Amino acid sequence: MPNSALTQAAALPEDFGSYLTRTTRISASQLMRARAQASHLNCNLNDVFLAEGILGDDEISKATASYLFLPLVEFENAKPEPSLITLFDPAILLRYRVLPWARSGAKTLIAAANADDYSAFLAQLNGPRSQYEMVVAKPSQIVDFLMTTHREILVARASARVPLRESCRSWDKRTSLWRLLTTLLVLIVLLTVTVLYPRVVFATFAFWATATLIVSAIVRVSAYVAEMSSPPEDVPPPCAPHALPKISVLVPLFKEREIASALLRRLVRLSYPKAKLEVVLAVEEHDELTRDTIAQSDLPPWMKVVVVPEGSPKTKPRAMNYALDFCSGDIIGIWDAEDAPAPDQLENVARHFASAPDDVVCLQGVLDYYNSTQNWLARCFTIEYTAWFRLILPGMAKLGMAIPLGGTTLFFKRKPLEELGGWDAHNVTEDADLGFRLARHGYRTQVISTRTGEEANCKLWPWIRQRSRWLKGYLVTYLVHMREPRKLWQQLGSWKFLSFQAHFVTALSQFILAPVLWSFWLVLFGLPHPLEAFVSHEVLLMLGLSFLTIEMLNALINATAVARPSHKHLLAWVPTMHFYYPLGAIAAYKALYELVFDPFYWDKTQHGLSLDVETSSQALPLGTPSVEL
Repeated sequence: MPNSALTQAAALPEDFGSYLTRTTRISASQLMRARAQASHLNCNLNDVFLAEGILGDDEISKATASYLFLPLVEFENAKPEPSLITLFDPAILLRYRVLPWARSGAKTLIAAANADDYSAFLAQLNGPRSQYEMVVAKPSQIVDFLMTTHREILVARASARVPLRESCRSWDKRTSLWRLLTTLLVLIVLLTVTVLYPRVVFATFAFWATATLIVSAIVRVSAYVAEMSSPPEDVPPPCAPHALPKISVLVPLFKEREIASALLRRLVRLSYPKAKLEVVLAVEEHDELTRDTIAQSDLPPWMKVVVVPEGSPKTKPRAMNYALDFCSGDIIGIWDAEDAPAPDQLENVARHFASAPDDVVCLQGVLDYYNSTQNWLARCFTIEYTAWFRLILPGMAKLGMAIPLGGTTLFFKRKPLEELGGWDAHNVTEDADLGFRLARHGYRTQVISTRTGEEANCKLWPWIRQRSRWLKGYLVTYLVHMREPRKLWQQLGSWKFLSFQAHFVTALSQFILAPVLWSFWLVLFGLPHPLEAFVSHEVLLMLGLSFLTIEMLNALINATAVARPSHKHLLAWVPTMHFYYPLGAIAAYKALYELVFDPFYWDKTQHGLSLDVETSSQALPLGTPSVEL
């Protein structure tokens, strides 16, 4: 056994690439191209072999063993010693595909897939490295053994990475009776007061609905003005190829037979160097539908499937928490199953991270919708989110507010993400929650112009189900972060704390109390209003006009958002948004019901409803660059 595999490799008369050509595993021309690419990208030669399909993982492992004169261990014949199982955190072992295999005197033998993985693993250790020695094993055997041996730990961690004080998972079955009794008590009190003092109750609701409407309008208009009045931001210079980071993108999939094949077609259009890219498809263990669909596809070497073991809750954030340990990148991204990212999106992510301050640890991209002409609902959905991602969200960021994240086209620096515990597996809007957890811990998010095509929900009931999940998650997120208001204030600071209140309280109040606000149309049409017993007709008329003014301001914001060339076809539909927003009230009541009876239920959005219109003339072209001029 050599004293050190790495030392021995340096002393060998030929390098690993030359050895591969001499043993006819690869051709001289393949080696020359691979060396040029590895030098250009400043990456390992093995990464190029894998990304370009020149050699597979197992082939590299076998060649490494022969090259270093090391044993290639087979776990069927020589299983790892049980006493070494807990020597290291399984997350580190999975990331670098290594495994403590056996003792040899005073040394611990580490089974590794190749010398690069072994070297990267040693670089993470604090103690002396001389106590370890390398042997080689097939990566598939290493990963399978770790997944099997540490299954319970990995499953439990996926559900509970976030510290309990910042998670909603304490709302388990033990608290369900308390929630039910509290809800019943509130309803009884509210019903009693309403019967005794109906006008007072209505007046209270009307006052609160009006106040939150005004606050919401102030926030939206302020964000709109901030974004519109800001000079165009300088586009950061491109990253030199050798400085590009390794990016791992998580794509959670669940029952996606209709969308999986289309997704794979979109992702192969990415222009990021494949030797520095890893797309991780996270598939639930019992989701045979999606697994069979992917099995029928010819995945490129830079894509891999991670099977998420059965567990609770069955949510997207839990799947991402589990798959995170299998990622090798320093930047972690998220795409949804129906996403069509711009081909140069990852280059834009790299350049923004390279030029951003250290406290910027998250980049939020812009979502567009490729089926915006499918029907009225899809048009309105596109208008709503074009205004949100193009104007309101970047405006809020420019105003120094903490912002909720969208669920996709997100990119994180890995270390801060892991420090915060990833995603709250029990929160059905894990994105909004994570946005404010980042802010609480002193980190910032930037909104960048790179865009992703998505599928706008174009059917009524699926739209309500999706929106109800979002609103329920908003309720949960607000309640979790407001457990300790003083601590939240101290962590966020006064401005971000107040903007947090303004965002969540107004959003939830507007949907829940929407019918109260609709009553002010009675005043504008000259009809009696229930508040006439409390305030004069002139005050009611002023409130009604204020309501109308805010509607016009929202129309202005929406029209501005879709005035760009790619969305001009939606301008004529902006006035109909007045009939679109009331649908959220139905979703809000569904969210309230589920908050009490099933807070962790993930009402999954059905994808693949618009594949036939994805490439229509009005759809977002898949080859469209990130930055719209």
